[in-house]
Amino acid sequence: MVISHAGGRIVTVDPADGGRWTSLQLAGREWLWAGPGLVTGSRSCLATFIDGGGVDECFPTVRGTPDHGGLWNQPWDGTVEYGGAVLNRAFTAGTDTLTVDYHLEAAPGYQFIWAAHALLECVAGAVISAPPGTECRLYPEAAKGLPWAWPADAPWVASAWPTPLDLSTYGPSDGTAAGAILVDCPTVSVRDRGAELTMTLSCPGQPVSTALWRNQGGFPTEAPYRSLGVEPMLGRVFDLASAGPDDAAVMPASGELTWRLTLSAKPV
Repeated sequence: MVISHAGGRIVTVDPADGGRWTSLQLAGREWLWAGPGLVTGSRSCLATFIDGGGVDECFPTVRGTPDHGGLWNQPWDGTVEYGGAVLNRAFTAGTDTLTVDYHLEAAPGYQFIWAAHALLECVAGAVISAPPGTECRLYPEAAKGLPWAWPADAPWVASAWPTPLDLSTYGPSDGTAAGAILVDCPTVSVRDRGAELTMTLSCPGQPVSTALWRNQGGFPTEAPYRSLGVEPMLGRVFDLASAGPDDAAVMPASGELTWRLTLSAKPV
């Protein structure tokens, strides 16, 4: 499926492969990483997540069970269902912009984490911009790069952006990988090779954050590759099972919830 504007193709989606975005063309360039080549074709009916690159829709969790959610391994036909919830997604293309509107139906009180798991085609030296001092939750794989000992059994630790790891820079291959969440941060920009991509998520009344995944040749252990994830999300944690009282999105009494993801790009 191709969504175009007068200036040409904006986004390409593969409905047979979990509704994955396979291409995003804004400001005259491709923004989505094509993946490490671990799989070709649809991942439908696979039980273990395989990274295909692009953008996967993670719902109702990112980490945990099921890993990367329950949508990536089933085909989409405009809407998709999982665990009693029904999700609809609509794209609107503009001049170097893309708007994605989501509509979820589920039982009142239903809790979930959602993320647009976007893996970007960037080179070493790309810069991720977020408001300085934003709370950033770091996850255990980042422990060896921190100037303090990891607290026993802590699922995450909080630091101020850009953290002691300087997550604002996508660096050279150094054998590290780090996952983090910019808490209550709806807008993040990425500068790479003369262009800037900005992602903004809006969902009033729900926790809106941005997840990051900076893999500089540190994951997976047996065959590491490089990848950069900038992932607008509803929630404040990766794993729904570890969510505190305010860490997950919650369905309102109406049983319906909408949110909007806006992406824009420009030369810099």
